[in-house]
Amino acid sequence: MKGTTATPIAVTIAGSDSSGGAGIQADLKTFSALGVYGASVIAALTAQNTKGVIAVHQVPPAFVTAQMDAVFSDLAVGAVKIGMLGNADIITAVAARLERHKQMKVVLDPVMVATSGRRLLAPDAIAALRKQLLPRALVVTPNLPEAAALLDTPEAADENEMRRQADRLIALGVHAVLMKGGHGGGAESIDVLVTATATTRLVGERIKTRNTHGTGCTLSAAIAAGLARGRELTEAVRDAKEYITSAIAAADRLAIGNGPGPVHHFFRWW
Repeated sequence: MKGTTATPIAVTIAGSDSSGGAGIQADLKTFSALGVYGASVIAALTAQNTKGVIAVHQVPPAFVTAQMDAVFSDLAVGAVKIGMLGNADIITAVAARLERHKQMKVVLDPVMVATSGRRLLAPDAIAALRKQLLPRALVVTPNLPEAAALLDTPEAADENEMRRQADRLIALGVHAVLMKGGHGGGAESIDVLVTATATTRLVGERIKTRNTHGTGCTLSAAIAAGLARGRELTEAVRDAKEYITSAIAAADRLAIGNGPGPVHHFFRWW
């Protein structure tokens, strides 16, 4: 409307989590908590709860394309978060539509395996992810196992190796890499943001809780929310790190399910 301020909009392209703690549901909660209007493109459906993933149904690539065309042709999208895509055909469809709709602020969370251990990305799709989506991403946000899988190498054992692996990912065409150290040890959870010209170390408290379902989804969605609101990448990553740390710290306020529960996306309100 004339005279109104543009509403920041972010889109998540990912899988649906029927228990509400990760995937599309976590992304939309994160967008809302951070003052961003969220739209979605569902690439997969999962039957899951806090104890694990029971079944996965892949959405046909043509329907993923139709969703993307519908959203991007109408909404003034400020940033895109990509999560679980499932197979190579869906990856190809998403990459083609990102190019067609000229989306540059893309946060790629290379979801491959659920916290429970269930594989969420077909092995042959890793090559497609590496070749077709990494070059279209502003930032990729792998945890240590995901970075190792993308590079077909052992997991990084320390910060120096995290930086070396980030450099190798940048060589594949991505602009920036946020190496997440949540799978490491120690009293602090250390992430490393690496670009071709700079390295930023982000330190947060390692919080003792089993309720960490959806942490990776939430962090990448928070980065996308910051980008949609006009933040520079480093600022968006810093803000997202603070948000996820607080959401994990508040997770034990919730009593959800019988397994690892979700983080508290709305800790500022309830």
